[in-house]
Amino acid sequence: MILPTAYCPPKSYFDALMSEAATIEVMESFEKQTFRNRCLIRDPKGEIIRLTVPVGKVEHKQLTRDIAISYQSKWQHQHWIAIESAYRHKPYFIYFADYLRPFYEKQYKWLVDLNAELTETIVSLLKKERPDTLKIRLRYATNEWSGLTWTDKHPWQTEISILDTLFDEC
Repeated sequence: MILPTAYCPPKSYFDALMSEAATIEVMESFEKQTFRNRCLIRDPKGEIIRLTVPVGKVEHKQLTRDIAISYQSKWQHQHWIAIESAYRHKPYFIYFADYLRPFYEKQYKWLVDLNAELTETIVSLLKKERPDTLKIRLRYATNEWSGLTWTDKHPWQTEISILDTLFDEC
């Protein structure tokens, strides 16, 4: 199965990713305002919070692998504060927070690198393995590339991030 890159996607994305030998496609054209750089979390009151990783200027039909993260705002600090506020009362937050906090301290140049490393860590935590034991396969250069792009019509587009499940049920 081939999936697009995603920032803290929901459980259904991880179900698909872990169900078979999945590959994350990074040779597609980047689409703005999608789950590639956005996720939804739920605060303790049940309100939905949208987190967005800001990206640099995106040219028409620019490949996802070439999307740089912008650090003009303090988005990492804002994301971590939102995640901590939303989930610190959840039963497993204290067990997993230290694995995730470094993603909000280290600066990544490319969106696909942030997403891949964060996804690898979350998969490892879901499988109850050490986070450095898994490597997600990214598809960079292939003869199979068709030029097709992913659309917004994926079922997980409006679902809550896997963080909700991770901190609540693992």
